[in-house]
Amino acid sequence: MLVLVAPGQGAQTPGFLTPWLELPGLADRLGSWSEVAGVDLIAQGTTAGADEIRDTAVAQPLLVAAALASAEALGAAPDVVAGHSVGEFAAAALAGVLSPEQALALIRDRAQAMAKAASITETGMTAVLGGVEEEVLATIERHGLTAANINGAGQIVAGGTIEQLAAFKADPPARARLISLSVAGAFHTSHMATAVESLREAARNVTPADPGVTLLSNFDGRPVATGAEFVERLVQQVSSPVRWGACMETMAGLGITGMIELLPGGTLTGLAKRALRGVRTVALKTPDDLDAARELIP
Repeated sequence: MLVLVAPGQGAQTPGFLTPWLELPGLADRLGSWSEVAGVDLIAQGTTAGADEIRDTAVAQPLLVAAALASAEALGAAPDVVAGHSVGEFAAAALAGVLSPEQALALIRDRAQAMAKAASITETGMTAVLGGVEEEVLATIERHGLTAANINGAGQIVAGGTIEQLAAFKADPPARARLISLSVAGAFHTSHMATAVESLREAARNVTPADPGVTLLSNFDGRPVATGAEFVERLVQQVSSPVRWGACMETMAGLGITGMIELLPGGTLTGLAKRALRGVRTVALKTPDDLDAARELIP
């Protein structure tokens, strides 16, 4: 049983799209999607620097487009699809809930709204690796932070103000390692509340279809039955925690045997190697990875 997964913000690196433009038709596809996304996806994925693609308004459409383009190049028919945070918009398109153009239009509006919300207060995110989960969560709460991503495999991401994160760094959970993330704000926390209503307004213009394959939600890790419910969860998720660990628990229960992480892959397959023992994984980073990924297709 195969799952396709789409990564979240922070997975992008300068120039990661460059080798993919050699594939027939892919540049044309990205060119047409650029008009919908309001971002020059080709330039941002090839020549733009790290600071440019760190911008939320750029990073989110870029990641969704990259995931969808690599999925088209792969040509797999998965049994299950899921995305991490912004990757859920790619997952929605792969499951048939949204068209690629609808997904990119909504992610454009989401990205702009989240960038605006992030400008209100200086906020950020810190990954916590290791430690005892209960102690990690208690320390995050004690410092007034939010456990924004509960990723499983011993990884939790805390979000909050720069001052709160500094205090957290000075007083970390026992036996845990902290890594500051290169993101533009405290996503999936109350700091994104203003973006929720903006995205809800944009989502009113979309009539989603019901998913054609099993589609997991970051909200609780469970499959979602209707397109309308999934879109509403996409809206709520802007200020709600991502429970990727719960998604992986559901994958295990479904009997997943192979995972392909769409471009730019690496983060989610890394978590899976620790949490989903025995599941074969391939991360799409360059077109050279497509052959190995196709070997996982049943």
